[in-house]
Amino acid sequence: MSDKDIKYTKRYTDCSSSTSDKCSALREKMLLPERFNDIIGSIYLPISKLIVDKKQSRPLLVSINGAQGTGKSTLTTFIKQIIESEYNYNVAAFSLDDFYLTRELRKQLSHKIHPLLKTRGVPGTHDINLLENVLNSLLRGDTCSVPVFNKAKDNQVHRNDWINYNKRVDIILFEGWCNNSPIQNISELKNPINELEENEDKQGIWRTYANDKLDEYHQRVFKHADLCVMLKAPDFKYIYEWRNVQEHKLKLETPEFQQSHIMQKDDLVRFIQHFERITRHTIKHLPDDADLVIPINADHSINRILQRK
Repeated sequence: MSDKDIKYTKRYTDCSSSTSDKCSALREKMLLPERFNDIIGSIYLPISKLIVDKKQSRPLLVSINGAQGTGKSTLTTFIKQIIESEYNYNVAAFSLDDFYLTRELRKQLSHKIHPLLKTRGVPGTHDINLLENVLNSLLRGDTCSVPVFNKAKDNQVHRNDWINYNKRVDIILFEGWCNNSPIQNISELKNPINELEENEDKQGIWRTYANDKLDEYHQRVFKHADLCVMLKAPDFKYIYEWRNVQEHKLKLETPEFQQSHIMQKDDLVRFIQHFERITRHTIKHLPDDADLVIPINADHSINRILQRK
């Protein structure tokens, strides 16, 4: 990636008092420490400005990639708040995760294609038809409803609880763990990379299916992005630690489901192996193609934005 390291001296207080107050309230609601204001000011505000500067006549589609635990949802939530408050644009924000197939549909897929497809995660376990329809509707300026996936229940919420966009949006923030992730060639799929693939995908059927579906996602969804932003983990080894933090947060937010679909340690280790192949490949190769790369430090801090020239 031929890039420039964007340096910003602006800080949190450089935005309007209204935006500052709203971001402070949002930070407190999300239980983030006060020092998080530095990331809001030096990272989120500049990214918001870069996105707004690309605004066009039709809705702008921003694809945000990041491995589990890198902070995609946090970044997306704050950017939406900043753009709506500071620039008065209408913003739609949602996740690839919200388009996971229901448990029942994944169960059917596991019988038809491969048992590992029962677990949500890889391309092929999403409702790509619904995702394509939602994005096309928003890009046309139409109104539409966006699904919501409850990870604690491992299922979609009732349609009555979907998010409705009842007026034309100006900017679409679409985040997902494999958004714009590069596909692999056949030779790269041959050897298993972890115990899950070694023991449960000996013939490579599951990983080949996921790779083929990822290619389909590119053709039907990812290629339409006007801007690709990547939150880059320093290495895959940090993903388990960061995803474990997410799981503990999920337990606090949904205590009634602690003993059901929220994962314990061994389950989490196995679950993350479903994402390992694509995540490792993405960390290595997507920085060459992403428009903006935000390196995440080992301590989860952020102090740089890299922009492709």
